Amino acid sequence: MSIKRIGQVIGIKPEEIEEYERIHEAIWPTVAATLKKANIQNYSIFRYENLLFAYMEYTGNDYEADMALIAADPETQKWWKITAPMQVQVPEARDGEWWHTLHQNFYLD
Repeated sequence: MSIKRIGQVIGIKPEEIEEYERIHEAIWPTVAATLKKANIQNYSIFRYENLLFAYMEYTGNDYEADMALIAADPETQKWWKITAPMQVQVPEARDGEWWHTLHQNFYLD
């Protein structure tokens, strides 16, 4: 099994940090289940001041199809309607990106 390691960043509005962290303490089970169904594992979000860093591992064979599965999920869409207004894209975000995907520079197993 090949693992794709993904790191992403996005800004968080300072006034939204408390609520963002509160709701992520109890992520909706349906949202978590969709992530797992889409072959996402070992998913973490960290915060440094007003910047969020996400790390996840993808174990599937068709990343684009699995990301489309997540995006099409009605519960995930509701979750994003709550979380998206709390976030601010980083200037480096490319067209079509919300969270900016980072280049992996190093890995030690």
